[in-house]
Amino acid sequence: MLANLILGIVWIGLGVFNVWEAENNRWSDYGYLVIGILYVGHYLFDLKNQYLTIENGTIRKNGLYGFRKRINLNEINWIKKFAGDYTLKTEQKELKINTELIDKDSLTELNKILAELNLPPEKTPFANTVYN
Repeated sequence: MLANLILGIVWIGLGVFNVWEAENNRWSDYGYLVIGILYVGHYLFDLKNQYLTIENGTIRKNGLYGFRKRINLNEINWIKKFAGDYTLKTEQKELKINTELIDKDSLTELNKILAELNLPPEKTPFANTVYN
């Protein structure tokens, strides 16, 4: 998330320098500025919107540019955990969750919700885990 802000500032800096130093500006000289503004916009979107939303029996991963994935919790039939990330699977869909982007308290709540799903022990990493 912070990387988008840093990249945005760098691109905007390059754009300002390019426009400032060029004698005859072309439309393409403003490309750096556009890219920088898009990166800063992405950062602001991520800052305002949560990575995951769980409501009304669904889990939704929010994303900029209309990329939102949604899975009904009652349709999940397999949870895989690899390198700290979760992959939730249904018959037709798959949702990958990067746990590094989730606040510690929110991750505990997510683990609790996923542990409460009625899955066989071989299909969940939460089989022998109790959350209070």
